[in-house]
Amino acid sequence: MEMRVEAIGSEGQPLVILDDFAPDPDGLRHFAAAADFSPARNHYPGVRAALPEAYLATQLPLIAEAATVAFEKRGVLRVVDASFSIVSTPPGELTIPQRLPHVDAFTGDRIALVHYLSPEGGDGTAFFRHRATGFETVTEARRDLFFRHLDTEMRHGGAPAPGYVLGDTPLFETIRTEAARYNRALLYRSWNLHSGAISPATALTADPIDGRLTVTAFLSIG
Repeated sequence: MEMRVEAIGSEGQPLVILDDFAPDPDGLRHFAAAADFSPARNHYPGVRAALPEAYLATQLPLIAEAATVAFEKRGVLRVVDASFSIVSTPPGELTIPQRLPHVDAFTGDRIALVHYLSPEGGDGTAFFRHRATGFETVTEARRDLFFRHLDTEMRHGGAPAPGYVLGDTPLFETIRTEAARYNRALLYRSWNLHSGAISPATALTADPIDGRLTVTAFLSIG
């Protein structure tokens, strides 16, 4: 595994890039091909399935090591949620939250993982700055102000047109797009404004062989 730590935007939030993350990515794909996928919850625009038990047992020590280096966190690492995930919702069926950058949590103990498992690479992950507030992260202290601004912008300017966030928009500026690569994983704090960088050319299939297969995990570390 190769690890590097870079910074996102003007706030300098850590982004950990882990190449050759899992020892057997092909085995993970074979497991996913036989898995039982079902519609995701919590605004994820696609389907999810359970991971093999060995995945977290193998990868958690690597994640904990990276968290110590990048986020200066040395406590117990707890898995909040983890699964195979495939973006598959057609653009015209996206809810309003799915058309916007988002955060997954508002506290500094929460870390997100995305592990890309499509051999062709495919779509990566983008990070954003909210133009009206200048926020690149939404913490507990910023939460009310951010959502008040966003609500006002939506009421006066209307909701974004159906489609995935790709590049700059009237409300958000792209500050970094990290490319997908087979067996690459990203780690970042869950309070970063982000979205999958889903291209219009992407085949939005729920098939784990042909779709945008990833592992997504949400972790808490003291």
